[in-house]
Amino acid sequence: MQEQPLVSIVMAVKDTEPYLPACLDSILAQTYQNWELIAVNDHSSDATPQILQEYANKDARIRYFDSDQPRLIPTLQVGYRHVRGTLLNRMDSDDKMPHDKIETLVCEWQKYGKGHVIAGGTEHFVDEGEVGDGFLKYERWLNHVAANNLHYQEIYRECVIPSHCWMLHKEDFDAVGAFDPIIYPEDYDLCFRMYRHGLKVIGIDKILHHWRDRSNRISRTWDEYKDNRYYDMKLRFFFELDRKKERPLVVWGAGRNGKDLVKGILEYEKDIEWVCDNENKIGKDIYDIRMRHFDDVPKMNSPQILIPVASPDAKIEIEKQLQSWGKKPVEDYWFFN
Repeated sequence: MQEQPLVSIVMAVKDTEPYLPACLDSILAQTYQNWELIAVNDHSSDATPQILQEYANKDARIRYFDSDQPRLIPTLQVGYRHVRGTLLNRMDSDDKMPHDKIETLVCEWQKYGKGHVIAGGTEHFVDEGEVGDGFLKYERWLNHVAANNLHYQEIYRECVIPSHCWMLHKEDFDAVGAFDPIIYPEDYDLCFRMYRHGLKVIGIDKILHHWRDRSNRISRTWDEYKDNRYYDMKLRFFFELDRKKERPLVVWGAGRNGKDLVKGILEYEKDIEWVCDNENKIGKDIYDIRMRHFDDVPKMNSPQILIPVASPDAKIEIEKQLQSWGKKPVEDYWFFN
């Protein structure tokens, strides 16, 4: 390792008394020593504040604060105001770190420097029972993305970098807006801001975070996370960053996801093409758009295609069809899960 820059780990904490000691112990056990933990209590009603104070008394690298505003993003903002480090990482207070997480992220970051984000793999766990199938599928996909550096290619499917599994320079974090936007899901919004700013993501084919699955995690209970397709966010960034108005815009798929995606698109653009393979819908008007067969796509002039596919099998079939046409006339397509 060239040097040991100070790593600031920002952690919002709310009512995680049963899990917090294991989380803090995993941070204390890091092989990399030059870190500080900015732990901010978000109005907890359990023994969380006492646990944080106890650990802060034991190790000066743990700095405990109370948030003056409720909810996750304002609490992260409070923590960020106290950061002293050069490199940034975020932690969730019910999760655990592998012992070499910070060292691995720092060593990889030092190979590339500013302008780069380092992102690793993740693994879910539970104290009792089994991890939910949906989380396991997301985990496998995230690890595939990290191992193959597919973050921006896959960014319109789901959040490509977990909120706890990245590292970057503070100046880069400031450049993309840090924790400033009050937009949920905050980790997905951050990924898009990294993409907008042109930061390069370097994936590591290694598990760097142990992610707790529990029934009362906010991704299961908050309204902001209930419709986890996040079409509003995806479309906002797509029309800002990737839409080329001189080219036809095509939506491929007429199921529920396709209809909901088209509704969102029509807020930005009215003249679009819509294709599917459902004979009962081809030739009919839906939302005043005439449904066409997907075989018409190669006849279009260099279209941009949005594909709202929920099924992995359907995704494979559509990719085969796209590849059979060659690079032209189909150049740009994105899957929207």
